[in-house]
Amino acid sequence: MASVSTLMEETQSMIEETPLLNITSMAAGKLQKLLTEKSIPTYGLRVFVAGGGCSGMQYGMAFEQDARDFDTIVEANGVKLFVDPTSAQYLADATIDYVDNLMGGGFRIENPNAVATCGCGHSFRTQDSAEASAGASSEAAGGGCGCQ
Repeated sequence: MASVSTLMEETQSMIEETPLLNITSMAAGKLQKLLTEKSIPTYGLRVFVAGGGCSGMQYGMAFEQDARDFDTIVEANGVKLFVDPTSAQYLADATIDYVDNLMGGGFRIENPNAVATCGCGHSFRTQDSAEASAGASSEAAGGGCGCQ
């Protein structure tokens, strides 16, 4: 029978091997280019979730030099991603991609935890938030960006 410490080590190893968040090579390349253009090549990208948007929660991103206490740090495709513990709950297994098309380009988050997304793709709702706001209008759920 395995000891508690052995089980804890095995669990920690599995956690470290499974990234919280993924980033495509296209998104990582664009991020590296932006960091170089801004002369901050050693910075990482903070990815977070905040209340607001037409679906109740919205994604945010910002460049940061260092991780904060309790952040999860994901290093993938040559870039660092910083995620705070609260946002990690909503971003588990999500993938950051970069899309460039005739209508414009930008970072997109494919989130398997989202049960609904706004037409603009910047806000979302999870099963938990959907149940909490059942019957509420989209305005009451966090405002609106005007997309349908």
